[in-house]
Amino acid sequence: MNKKERLVAAIEQGTVIDHIPADKTYEVAALLGLFDLKTPVTIGINYPSQKVGNKGIIKVSDKFFTDDEISRLSVVAPNVILNIIRDYEVVEKKTVVTPDEIRGIVRCNNPKCITNNEPMPTLFHVHDNLLTCHYCEKEQDISKVELV
Repeated sequence: MNKKERLVAAIEQGTVIDHIPADKTYEVAALLGLFDLKTPVTIGINYPSQKVGNKGIIKVSDKFFTDDEISRLSVVAPNVILNIIRDYEVVEKKTVVTPDEIRGIVRCNNPKCITNNEPMPTLFHVHDNLLTCHYCEKEQDISKVELV
């Protein structure tokens, strides 16, 4: 396809987040702080996708994400693709995967957990789609978590 015929304008350099489940697109943008950036951000939803049905896509000019930001993203939208763009070309593709441990990103849903009563970061162990709190061992489904 000719680059000028794309549905969303190409960016010179930055990151394209692709294959976001359509209903998670704005949550991903908020989680990554994209509404506060001063560089151009393009958000598109409901594009057809063979992978996820309807997908969202976000193009962020002049922004490359840290490993911490990518870990946060994996909680809300695992398996999205990050395309690193330089000079209008994809120079690297990364599939976002949920790490084995999630630290300081998700709130424990046990009100008696020490992380909800003391100023300390949460720590969860990830098994399939279940998160287990390191401190109180309460389990929660990754798709129903509350972010810190």
